[in-house]
Amino acid sequence: MLLTIRHKIHMGYLLLSVAMACSSLAIAEESVQFNTELLDLNDKKNIDLDKFSKANYIMPGGYTLKIKLNNNSILPEQKVFFFQSKEDKNKTVACLNKELVNNIGFKEDIIKKLIWKNNEQCVDLNSIPGTVINGDLSTSTLSLNIPQAYLDYRTTNWDPPSAWDDGIIGAFLDYYVTAKNNHSNKGDNSYTANANGVAGINLGVWRIRSDWQSRLNHTSGTNNAIKSNFKWTRIFAYRAIKQIQAKLSIGEDYLNSDLFDSFRFAGISLRSDINMLPPNLRGYAPEVTGVANTNATVIISQDGRIIYQTQVAAGAFRIQDLSDVTSGKLDVRIEEQDGTVREFQVNTATIPYLTRPGSVRYKFSVGQPTSFDHRSEGDLFASSEFSWGVSNGWSLFGGSLNSQDYNAFALGVGRDLLSLGAISFDITQSIARLPNQEHLNGGSYRVNYSKRFEQYDSQIQFAGYRFSEREFMSMSDYLDLKKNGSRSGNSKELYTVSLNKNFTDLRLSAYLNYNHQTYWDRPDDDRYNLMLTKIVDAGSMKNINVSLSLYRNIYNKVKDDGAYLSISMPWSDNANIGYSMATNHSEVTNQVTYYNRLNNRTSYQLSAGNDRRGGMGSAYITHDADNASLTANMSYNHNNYTSFGIGAKGGFTVTPDGADMHRVASLGSTRLLIDTDGVADIPVQNLGLSKRSNVFGKAVISDINNYYRTSTKIDLNNIPDNSEIIDSVAQATLTEGAIGYRKFNVISGQKMMLTIQLKDGSNPPFGAEISNSKGINVGIMNDNGQAYISGIVEGEKMSIQWDGDVQCQFIIPNNLALLEKNRLIQCK
Repeated sequence: MLLTIRHKIHMGYLLLSVAMACSSLAIAEESVQFNTELLDLNDKKNIDLDKFSKANYIMPGGYTLKIKLNNNSILPEQKVFFFQSKEDKNKTVACLNKELVNNIGFKEDIIKKLIWKNNEQCVDLNSIPGTVINGDLSTSTLSLNIPQAYLDYRTTNWDPPSAWDDGIIGAFLDYYVTAKNNHSNKGDNSYTANANGVAGINLGVWRIRSDWQSRLNHTSGTNNAIKSNFKWTRIFAYRAIKQIQAKLSIGEDYLNSDLFDSFRFAGISLRSDINMLPPNLRGYAPEVTGVANTNATVIISQDGRIIYQTQVAAGAFRIQDLSDVTSGKLDVRIEEQDGTVREFQVNTATIPYLTRPGSVRYKFSVGQPTSFDHRSEGDLFASSEFSWGVSNGWSLFGGSLNSQDYNAFALGVGRDLLSLGAISFDITQSIARLPNQEHLNGGSYRVNYSKRFEQYDSQIQFAGYRFSEREFMSMSDYLDLKKNGSRSGNSKELYTVSLNKNFTDLRLSAYLNYNHQTYWDRPDDDRYNLMLTKIVDAGSMKNINVSLSLYRNIYNKVKDDGAYLSISMPWSDNANIGYSMATNHSEVTNQVTYYNRLNNRTSYQLSAGNDRRGGMGSAYITHDADNASLTANMSYNHNNYTSFGIGAKGGFTVTPDGADMHRVASLGSTRLLIDTDGVADIPVQNLGLSKRSNVFGKAVISDINNYYRTSTKIDLNNIPDNSEIIDSVAQATLTEGAIGYRKFNVISGQKMMLTIQLKDGSNPPFGAEISNSKGINVGIMNDNGQAYISGIVEGEKMSIQWDGDVQCQFIIPNNLALLEKNRLIQCK
């Protein structure tokens, strides 16, 4: 019976389509006259096809619609009003208000030509020739087609400032926690916990942030001690100033400069934000490479503040997701699972300072140097710098850093060498008055170069040289001297080279990083790192990966040499097996490893081998849950130690529109709150793994790219059986640190074939539209009062509309089992 009814409905729609195709079209009136004699209906007089008679006709009134511009979503749901056209009573016209017009991204000269009507509330579309606007209530969308010549510069993934979204009010707490328990055979047991994170509050365009970190260390046995600390390492607020593509920051910060060394201060800064530029014009981010001898924790800090922390499995690692605003020297600490610690420093590279022709980039800062514990360490200072794109090939840049007893001035030039790469040269002169009234004047000279060799599939990511005279002082040097009474770390020469090369025919890739730092008053520091990777085939065994990593670190006269060799081959679709050998100045370790990825969320690695102390084994597992990224590891070394470790990384975001616990890769990152219309268990995703909405129908997607148009979608292949998605994709271009908000229309509930009667026993006309309490179309009337309705839930109020208005309403009873049995409901 049910199949017969469904077949009849499908035939009704088919005949309706035929009737529309065979109808006569009145062009002038833009209406369609239907020949209802073609429809196979019992009651041909009781038909309402009025909503099909006018193309894209929408009744006057207000509707909540998503906004699309030239087929790209630019705004979430907005209230849009439709008014009766004064020129044609059979038409309605959408009102584009000033807020909506500002988000479209018109050029300034076009905005000046716009004409407003309806008491200056709606733009006159005739003042934008060639513009076409269509409203579609079935998809809750207002589509704008506007000639590109009227719009600011856009790319496929970047919008002009007028389209940037500052997000909603909200707060969050992001964290990364690691813990390790070490049982030594000597009787000295210990456990250590590290945590760091970011707490934040968003108020309109302002972002208030506080970085925190904590450490707990307990050692039992002969030296029983517990040490713990918790610190708020930085408290500040910032906002984007879209009109000048700049970032204003107030509070504690690190001097962000391309000319002067970074130091910590409290004050105000205003700087051009390269992240506001199109993606192909953005900046460089430093990277850190090394080798972990065991499952290890890598902590990267600057002046005591942790800026990055992660757990890595034994072997070579390469950290490439540091922020591109990171500058200056970075302290790298590798905490091995057996308790040993290795430390070294990395000098972040500076790419040649080039600026687009005709553009000016600038940075201004005013404040007072401070220590890690928030205490003042110097006089009030002011710094400024600029870069001007003089022409297609040349850039001029310079700046100054001034305080009562310390001054520095810099001037430089950059040149685009086209096929030969890019180069820049600058000179910095420092003038410092020491506490004993002695004056030190010195210069520092720097050359930076970068080049991508396309024909050789290689790249000099960075090559630089800097020479500083004995009496040259950076601000950091001066503050150290003033605080400690003596000068240390008097830099002399710095060489930095970073190379990438792919040998395609040999299936070989090479990466080399070299850093050489000399000083006037202490031994040199050196860091070498070479990584080679080759793919080989051996008979029936294909795609065997052979990787070799060699390193040497010389820091504070301590030499740390090592090598790591690994060989791995596919074992199945998601698994591989391998052998590795790690060696350093005192140890040689051999291991056999098995790696398997259970699914796109969970993977594990098992290792067994030996070192000079005997047999050893380890296990490492990672799992990306909806609410956090989790890791666990275990290591065993015969007659030495047994160690266990765990880690968790995630965040909690709360707003007036909802809250959620979620994964997070970069602490304090921009995020997007997704509202699935109160429906739980709806999978949403941005670029990575999907995340299901919580019991309240909310999900937070973190790590959204700043000022970059991103699309968030619903995974239609994994939605619950009782759900239907009206719109599955939402786009947003969010400012830095924003908590964006997007809502998807989701219908949740049973689907059922019902017969609907009116109070007088008759049926609603064929073609009448059925809507739920949210105004979403959930069905259409067929012949004999039958309708296939979706989104049926207990107590849901629905309405039926024909002749251009709501004619009756009905409420779904609380007993759905009885309704499914009777299949009859009355509309009053």
